[in-house]
Amino acid sequence: MCYIKIFKKVYVIIGLFFFSSLAQAGAYEDFFKAVQFDNVRTVQALLQLGFDPNTVNPEGVPALMLAVREPSLKVAELLASWPKIKTELRNEKDESVLMLAALKGHFSLVQKLVEHDADVNKPGWTPLHYAASAGHVKIVEYLLEQSAYIDAESPNGTTPLMMAAMYGSPEAVKVLIQAGADLDHKNQLGLSALDFAVRGQRQNSKELIETGLARLAARRNQATPNSDQQKSAGANPSIPK
Repeated sequence: MCYIKIFKKVYVIIGLFFFSSLAQAGAYEDFFKAVQFDNVRTVQALLQLGFDPNTVNPEGVPALMLAVREPSLKVAELLASWPKIKTELRNEKDESVLMLAALKGHFSLVQKLVEHDADVNKPGWTPLHYAASAGHVKIVEYLLEQSAYIDAESPNGTTPLMMAAMYGSPEAVKVLIQAGADLDHKNQLGLSALDFAVRGQRQNSKELIETGLARLAARRNQATPNSDQQKSAGANPSIPK
């Protein structure tokens, strides 16, 4: 009788484990299907039941990254604000979730990610580079308000202003110039923001940068007396009697 009771207990434990595994497998499939189709209700229900928001799909892509990539914006915003979510994620190109959201112009999602500790000043290519290259002025302004480094350098020394000048919009270029972006900076190839605008055939951006450079030169001239003024100032020394 004792052995029979033991066998029954073992059978029950095995059965519970088996059905629990099936349930978890089903939840896993339901979760990523819901992420793919932006089914925020299902995702929220599973999260409330204790499903890990940082779970990765069979390809190793975290749910939040997948939601931004799809895009499934309702699910992405839910995940970005969920407790214990890891917002500092990278894909195989070292792109963060915040970078992808900035590139695609998802302002509300960018805000939620920053509020939940996404790195505004990630080393290398930054969210500001990506926002500037796509010309998303509102996101550029927001990232600058969040202390994004305006002259952040990519691995080859390229700045957000350069990306805006070649790929973005004149509006993004103007915002960066007005915020104090370095107009003189050159990357490792010796190219400046003006060179980027010329290469990209962005006439409006080119003119904005040229105007900025002219004003910069004028301020420098005002701050430094020219040689004639210096000579004039020292031409009449007092002669002792």
